[in-house]
Amino acid sequence: MADPRAESEPLLSRARGGSGRDCPAGSPACRGVPVGPGAEARRALRFDQAVVFIEDAIQYRSIHHRVDASSLRLYRWYYSDVCQWVLSLTIFLILSLAFIETPSSLTSTSDVRYRSAPWDPPCGLTEGVEVLCLLVFVADVTVKSYLVGWAEFWKNLWLLAYLLVLVVSLLDWLVSLSLLCQEPLRIRRLLRPFFLMQNSSMMKKTLKCVRRSLPEMASVLLLLALHLCVFTMFGMLLFTREKDDGQDRERLTYFRNLPQALTSLLVLLTTANNPDVMIPAYSKNRAYAIFFIVFTLIGSLFLMNLLTAIIYNQFRGYLMKSLQTSLLRRRLGTRAAYEVLSSLTAEEEAHPQRVGVKPQDFLQVLQKVQLDSSHKQAIVEEVRSYGDDVLSADEFQKFFHEFDRRVIKEPPPQPEYRSPFLRSAQFLFGHRYFDYLGNLVALGNLMSICAFLVKDADVLPADRDDFVLGILNCVFILYYLLEMLLKVFALGLWGYLFFPSNVFDGLLTVVLLVLEISTLAVYRFPHPGWRPETLGLLSLWDMARLVNMLIVFRFLRVIPSMKLMAVVASTILDLIKNMRAFGGILVVVYYVFAIIGISLFRGVVVAPGNSSLAPANSSAPCGSFEQLEYWANNFDDFAAALITLWNVMVVNNWQVFLDAYRRYAGPWSKVYFVLWWLVSSVIWVSLFLALILENFLHKWDRRSHLQSLAGAPEVPYQMTVELLFRDDLEEPTEEELVEKLRHHPHLRLGR
Repeated sequence: MADPRAESEPLLSRARGGSGRDCPAGSPACRGVPVGPGAEARRALRFDQAVVFIEDAIQYRSIHHRVDASSLRLYRWYYSDVCQWVLSLTIFLILSLAFIETPSSLTSTSDVRYRSAPWDPPCGLTEGVEVLCLLVFVADVTVKSYLVGWAEFWKNLWLLAYLLVLVVSLLDWLVSLSLLCQEPLRIRRLLRPFFLMQNSSMMKKTLKCVRRSLPEMASVLLLLALHLCVFTMFGMLLFTREKDDGQDRERLTYFRNLPQALTSLLVLLTTANNPDVMIPAYSKNRAYAIFFIVFTLIGSLFLMNLLTAIIYNQFRGYLMKSLQTSLLRRRLGTRAAYEVLSSLTAEEEAHPQRVGVKPQDFLQVLQKVQLDSSHKQAIVEEVRSYGDDVLSADEFQKFFHEFDRRVIKEPPPQPEYRSPFLRSAQFLFGHRYFDYLGNLVALGNLMSICAFLVKDADVLPADRDDFVLGILNCVFILYYLLEMLLKVFALGLWGYLFFPSNVFDGLLTVVLLVLEISTLAVYRFPHPGWRPETLGLLSLWDMARLVNMLIVFRFLRVIPSMKLMAVVASTILDLIKNMRAFGGILVVVYYVFAIIGISLFRGVVVAPGNSSLAPANSSAPCGSFEQLEYWANNFDDFAAALITLWNVMVVNNWQVFLDAYRRYAGPWSKVYFVLWWLVSSVIWVSLFLALILENFLHKWDRRSHLQSLAGAPEVPYQMTVELLFRDDLEEPTEEELVEKLRHHPHLRLGR
């Protein structure tokens, strides 16, 4: 065990300012430390603490954990790439079990008319994998609890919930084995998404923001409910039984009773049944259109958009708050490393003239930090430029601004040719106009494919003459190969591979060349009436389709050449990378609703002819579940449930699902689908749109600002998201950092 004094020993005699201060005479930190094994152990411990604090700053992790020698070794092992990869793989495995467990999704189709009997794993197979995953999570929560300390563990609600979920899951697992896997409900399947949430700090922040926004969202949802109820009563009074056939047909179809009227107007709120719901009455009297138009204007155009506006207002600055917290964690981690190393300087010098960090100590620590080589090299060079001067807190902090930049690597030097002709050719084929020519050729290839698709739209594949298109594809692919070789000649092999667009272009060119050679080897050279019999795995038509699809995909190479399109595409990609937390929330919601749907509706949709509730297609009403052949949309297995939920979330024809499951399972099924619509289509989609809007506007404005400042393309660094918004963030004050360090549960500063 590590020495218990390692954590309780004060590291500093006082807080240190940014400019460095003289050490008071007689202070304990000014006394020299005897040289010996104990001093070496303390020095090694200080170095390890500084290494961990710097790594915490790099990864935006909290520094509130144990800092004794054995705990630091465990901490670094826990956050190593291998350990985190194992944890992520475990989460993926336990979530994926839903596809294999009974009811299994291992069938080629989910259509109840054609689906074969699925393979169900024997009892104990998936349960064995599951218990291994649960044991990994038990080890995970044990390590986390130990590292933060038991006192902090009882204050951490996420860790307490983690422990509770594991206990319930293990008990439910034991019940499954005792019942030979025949239990009707597995509670632990509903709890599995928790393992994904607790492993992501950004998902936790997102849930916190959603919880804070619920009161405002609830007020608008109540207003929507009032709007629905009022217009439902108006509709039922308006479309009463009369001699007018139009009114009666409207009543019988959409306003027969209160639940049906509410459902009809709720679906109209999403415009999924517009104008169907209005036509019976409108066809008899055009004045009835006023009722539906007013309802749609108030509900869809005002209240629904008001909900999005409220969510946007609540989440305005959400990214700023997240980045502000991340900035505080980074500054706190680097400041803790500074305090640890400066205390080491004070211990080793009998009468230090200035409080700070020795550059040689910092360099030794930096060598142990897990950091990419480009950032490490840049920091090392800056530290060496200071010589032997002691580093103050401000100087120490400036080194870590390198973390906020991503160094743009310079492209490898181009080959040097002695011949003037070769140099001229190198200039010509390395110029951007040569890329423009390649884009025009790719556009011509795409246009030729479109022309033949239009020409042969009504011709069966077996009757098509692919002679001309085959010749054109051969010519274009040869040009692509020539273009790739000429670029390699101009830029060199490593210079060509340096640019991602060239890698994308070259890879597809090689694949196209291999496919074309395979086609020629199997089906010979194209000639008029070229319709050979199928040889090998793919027919000529299949190989031609594959080639054409790759050519169309290759046309995406034009994106980097168009500045506005490139900016939009790169911005969207960056947004996707920063929206992983919201994607994770959607996965959690889908998973939970799919498991609930399987428990409620498994087996209720039966093939036509097997139940009186499932009429044949010929006798089914137009637009019904049966007439539209929606048989694959069911909850008989996990994969089918996910697709069904997706189709309902899109809200196109979702009234068909409401009606079908009302008939097959009962009227209470509407509660499930309406809740899913509220959570997915209303709350989550509105939240996602609001966040995309805010992030895109910030990113677009900031990108334009940086481009106007940079001017030339020779900018040495490309800014990350944190640095893009740095002007909107507030740097933590000296007092704030020192105060937080003083409240560290395991790192005590001397008063």
